[in-house]
Amino acid sequence: MREAALLLASCVVLCLLLSLGQAARQGQDIRCGACRALVDEMEWAISQVDPKKMIQTGSFRINPDGSQSIREVPLARSEGNLLELMESVCERMEDYGERTDSSTNRKSYIRIKSRSGEAMDLSEATLDSRVTASLKFACETIVEQHEDEIIEFFAHETDNVKDKLCSKRTDLCDHALKMPHDEL
Repeated sequence: MREAALLLASCVVLCLLLSLGQAARQGQDIRCGACRALVDEMEWAISQVDPKKMIQTGSFRINPDGSQSIREVPLARSEGNLLELMESVCERMEDYGERTDSSTNRKSYIRIKSRSGEAMDLSEATLDSRVTASLKFACETIVEQHEDEIIEFFAHETDNVKDKLCSKRTDLCDHALKMPHDEL
């Protein structure tokens, strides 16, 4: 009788540990997916700004020698524009759905609404308002906690921002270095 109770207790503990591990992995998948979606949305928004538009930054004070420390930077990658984009980027998490990899059981997040209005293949996507709300909350948390890093990367970096920001800099996607670049 005592051995049966001990076996039952061991099974309960094992089940709890497995469910906690799965919940932690699901949380990691959401945070990673939110970061990768955030990068996609920011890159798209930046690409919509005319690359010829420039903005003057620096000090408008006159130096003792009569010169000013002003420089021109592209408007799309200016700090002011990036801050403005970051204010609304998480609203677009509503345009994403969840996809589960059948071999690894990992979740990834794919765009379910086309930016151009064209039809999209949604056969692998699960549409769930709880997932969308979780993705939006994770995005808002990332923007709040990593605002400086996001601005730094988008102001200066143009290549592999997803991997550099989401995996290497913030560790939100430690497993994502194994993901193909088109997945979130």
